[in-house]
Amino acid sequence: MSKRSLWCALLAALALLPVTAPAGRAAPRRIEWGSCPAGVLAPVPAAERARLRCGSFRVPIDHDRPELGGIDIALMKRLADHPRDRIGTLFTNPGGPGNSGFTATTEAYKKYRKPVLDRFDVLGFDPRGVGRSAPLRCFRTAEDKERVLRDFVSSPVTGAQIRADLTARRDYARSCRRNAGPLLYHMSTKDTVRDLDLLRAAVGDTKLDFVGYSYGTLIGASYAAMYPDRTRAIVLDGNVDPLLRTGNGVEHEREHGLGFEDALRAVLARCAASGPRCAFSSGDPAAKFAEIRDRLRRHDLPMPDGSVETLSGFTDRVAQAMWDQKSFPGLMTDLRAIYSALNGTAVPHGGKTGRAGNTVPRKPYTGDDSYFGVNCSDKPFPATNDYVPEVARRWEPEQPTFARWQAFNDAAQCPVWPGARTADRYSGPWHNFGAHPVLTFGNYFDPATPYAFAQRTTRLLGKARLVSVNAYGHTILGGHSRCADRIASDYLVHLRVPPRGTVCTADRQPFDP
Repeated sequence: MSKRSLWCALLAALALLPVTAPAGRAAPRRIEWGSCPAGVLAPVPAAERARLRCGSFRVPIDHDRPELGGIDIALMKRLADHPRDRIGTLFTNPGGPGNSGFTATTEAYKKYRKPVLDRFDVLGFDPRGVGRSAPLRCFRTAEDKERVLRDFVSSPVTGAQIRADLTARRDYARSCRRNAGPLLYHMSTKDTVRDLDLLRAAVGDTKLDFVGYSYGTLIGASYAAMYPDRTRAIVLDGNVDPLLRTGNGVEHEREHGLGFEDALRAVLARCAASGPRCAFSSGDPAAKFAEIRDRLRRHDLPMPDGSVETLSGFTDRVAQAMWDQKSFPGLMTDLRAIYSALNGTAVPHGGKTGRAGNTVPRKPYTGDDSYFGVNCSDKPFPATNDYVPEVARRWEPEQPTFARWQAFNDAAQCPVWPGARTADRYSGPWHNFGAHPVLTFGNYFDPATPYAFAQRTTRLLGKARLVSVNAYGHTILGGHSRCADRIASDYLVHLRVPPRGTVCTADRQPFDP
């Protein structure tokens, strides 16, 4: 036998041997749990406070180069009500990117049904760069932030507005490069998923149980794809499209904007059908809305209370209201007031639009810039943002309300974001080869993660089951639909999935009496 043949035979034999940890390899580090900050616990009922524990866990800034140092991930867990029957730890992420999972844990008792609370420790954490976990900060003072961000125009129309916004975005990127430190270059979802795998091992679970909302669905889908042999139950509520998000940033933003446009049309139609229960229902709500929007594109509108309605402020308010149907009645009251002012029949107006006052000089900056830190690491865009005005113009026929608001966001910021083109992004493959299906939820009228995203995610993962929900607003689990909550609970505890084609409804619909 030749040396080459002997070597190949040896490698083949070695491949058949069981894989064992090297002798002397350290066991996974454990988390030291203690009391939680009093300020965080203050609004929590006393019985729940007793179940909450807090801790931290150190992870590498760069998983491929741990010698560069680490950061501490802030953790809060709610202990299982029946620890003897405990299945494991249920990790959660509330989305964003940038929302705090640490503080979200204080409301776990509201979001999960009793069988889940009985049998799981529920653990929330601030992902890297967020909140209490080494916050990614692009500014040293609040004044520095105000100086840069005051020139952002969320829905610019004129040439001067467009130039001001794109210049401010370059200034923002320069400030990040100066101040954010090495974490700026390690903010991708892949980095967070690798943190999550270390956390799973640190709590002693051999397999992950996870519920992700909105952006958190990308964390869950990525984990299922990257670590299929380490997953037990993954619930994804309000799904992003993993393939689109990590493969084509511009198209992702276009479809994201279409979600808001479609949701708005549905809400205005619901208002029209609701009659007096909706404050904006008289006449044709969609036509009146278009009249307001088109006027604001040409001129600002003075309001009776002394405020000034601008296109950007108006679009921001409408978009924000689309996230939660509880906001729809207030939005419709505001629309009625604006329409009255537009037509010279003003009524009292509940909201005000305008720029906040000057920030106190040299006040420390306490926020974080994780939103763009994550999104610009995950989404591929062209190398310059000069293309954005033309993209906004092309999108407007199909997105008359949200085209500019959507184009002048990630698509304008990420091309100039430091490290965006060198980020360690996970972009597939996405098929779920785990032992159990992933469970996905998608609302028909979700603005931020359109129902089509949930359908695509379910097909992309392969071994997955979609629960469709006849509901408005963003995400559904946590008290909005008894049907959806029951299905999620049954899956997490017993690993049962519902029949294909299952449709739930929200417990309440917009403008219900």
